[in-house]
Amino acid sequence: MSLYVGVMSGTSLDGLDFALIEQTEKTKLLGTHYEPMPLKLKQSLLELCSPGPDELARAAIAEQAWAELASTGIHKLLIKLQLATTAIRAIGSHGQTVRHEPQRGFTTQIGQPALLAELTSISVVTDFRRRDVAAGGQGAPLVPAFHEALFSDASRVRAVLNIGGFSNLSLLHLGKSASGFDCGPGNVLLDAWIHRHYGHSYDRNGDWAASGHVDAELLRKLLSDKFFAAQGPKSTGRELFNLPWLDAHLSSFPQVTAEDVQATLLELTARSICDSLLLNQPDTQDVLVCGGGAHNTALMRRLHALLPGREVTSTAKFGVAPDWIEAMAFAWLAHCCIEGIAANRPNVTGARGLRVLGAIYPA
Repeated sequence: MSLYVGVMSGTSLDGLDFALIEQTEKTKLLGTHYEPMPLKLKQSLLELCSPGPDELARAAIAEQAWAELASTGIHKLLIKLQLATTAIRAIGSHGQTVRHEPQRGFTTQIGQPALLAELTSISVVTDFRRRDVAAGGQGAPLVPAFHEALFSDASRVRAVLNIGGFSNLSLLHLGKSASGFDCGPGNVLLDAWIHRHYGHSYDRNGDWAASGHVDAELLRKLLSDKFFAAQGPKSTGRELFNLPWLDAHLSSFPQVTAEDVQATLLELTARSICDSLLLNQPDTQDVLVCGGGAHNTALMRRLHALLPGREVTSTAKFGVAPDWIEAMAFAWLAHCCIEGIAANRPNVTGARGLRVLGAIYPA
């Protein structure tokens, strides 16, 4: 059995991505599905990202709802592809990250894998990050090994850039193992700022950001955060980059308009990515972009401008739509776990060594 379903629910909390892959010598994408996240569940998960009352019970209730939503999406995907549940070897479920603090020795993803296994009658592989953290690593990013398997080229120096709520780079060097790290905020601040002002979940095509002007002093202040100066391995999340973080900086810039803040936040995302890439792999020839940020026209335009002489393009040009890369990665990680293949990269996460990642909940 070589078919795996990957389920990815990222920091943007817009919905769940599902990808069915066939894993042989290569990874082949066979089908996809997207299940929007109900507003009530999204709000519950967002609230769990910060301290609050009765967290254990609220987390238990939220992860049951998350598992039920994941089960619904998986059944829809299999019906669409006319496949029985018995054809699937395993589900690779990332779950939903609610806390990520590797410097304190933990990362927490919830998703009730036991319930998901019951609802689907398919084995579930989950909890991919905590073994790496237990081994002294950041637990993130976990995708560089998969990016290397999918996109490496013996004649080209490449980087795979994932822009979800946060951005991360996989550096595909010639002749040595892939490396990578989180760069900083991707869409998380852009989404939060436009939601505060207009109630929209995201800035379509970056149009609102494009209507404003970058405030150079504000940008300098935002980039002065010590995270950007730190060398990898490093990872980040909502614990650092959030609206209170932004508001603390904006208190010194009361004159900056809302659209200019949005323009500056887009520049922050672009600059933190490009500065990291040029510092760590200046000879990069191709930048393959995946995640929701690949659809942000204004952001892609800035990446092109800041990376002259390099091919900056969506992964769609290489045969895989940018929306499905991460879900595919967790299907691949499930395969690695079941086959006993180490899937972390110590030079990426800082772990003490290679580890088999994940916990298995049999069908």
